[in-house]
Amino acid sequence: MPAYFSVAPMIDWTDRHCRYFHRQLSRHAILYTEMITTGAIIHGKNDFLAYNESEHPVVLQLGGSNPADLATCSRQAVARGYDEINLNLGCPSDRVQNGRFGACLMAEPALVADCVKAMQDAAGNVPVSIKTRLGIDEQDSYEFLMRLLEAVDGVGIERVTLHARKAWLNGLSPKENRDIPPLDYNRVYQVKRDMPQLQLHINGGIQDLDSAQQHLQHVDGVMLGRAVYQNPWMLSNVDPLLFNAPAPQQTAEAAVLSMVPYIERHIAAGGRFWHVARHMLGLFQSCPGARQWRRHLSENGPRADDITPLYKALEKVVDHQTA
Repeated sequence: MPAYFSVAPMIDWTDRHCRYFHRQLSRHAILYTEMITTGAIIHGKNDFLAYNESEHPVVLQLGGSNPADLATCSRQAVARGYDEINLNLGCPSDRVQNGRFGACLMAEPALVADCVKAMQDAAGNVPVSIKTRLGIDEQDSYEFLMRLLEAVDGVGIERVTLHARKAWLNGLSPKENRDIPPLDYNRVYQVKRDMPQLQLHINGGIQDLDSAQQHLQHVDGVMLGRAVYQNPWMLSNVDPLLFNAPAPQQTAEAAVLSMVPYIERHIAAGGRFWHVARHMLGLFQSCPGARQWRRHLSENGPRADDITPLYKALEKVVDHQTA
């Protein structure tokens, strides 16, 4: 089976503009939407399922716990052409808990299985997957995790992504939940050994592609989140390193220029320059001129009504590199 590399769903970060940008850097990485609630899709006024065709392969991540609502949203996702539908079982925020979905669902394996089954029935041939934690609060035993995984395995789940931390539903913020609970990669590896039939992907604290390759010796796929968002040029090495394919862009400067037509179309349609450019701040991370790039975009991008700040910021990078 070929390597599987994905960029994690991140609320307020992996919107459609971010995903379009990331696709300019890798043709093979799997891209996820932000978690979108079933209520937003069914009752909201905005088009929460919008994406650009160039984003494929792209996965819709849903938040919800009502099987009928999840089925409705899955049918809509299939109609819109999503490549996979994922159920969020890892978000620990109070808002999500109050809606009885996210990480708190780990305590209800039978309900999760019903949700997955309803999604599968609605999705037809489109794969359905879950993303979950190792446990919640004091319910963090291996047996607790296995009860959930056996329940979804019983309905034929396509794949599982394990964030290699438990979640504290009480006492920690969502931000703290991304760092404070300790990582336990060995537990993820143990799941793969005990349930080899699962296509198992690992997430949490992975900082670079060298580490990703090490994990791929034990599991089927690797998901990176903040490390990619904060240093998106890392994605340019995914295709050559993991898929034996050429990188779409040979330089970060070329990646910037590849975004110009997209940003211009977005502005012409009434959008703001900053909607897109904010996702590009980390592009030159650790490169000469990175600070000048970030500073110029941060100071001039939020108020811009045209694409000028992008060219000016790029000039500053080039000037710094050739000085």
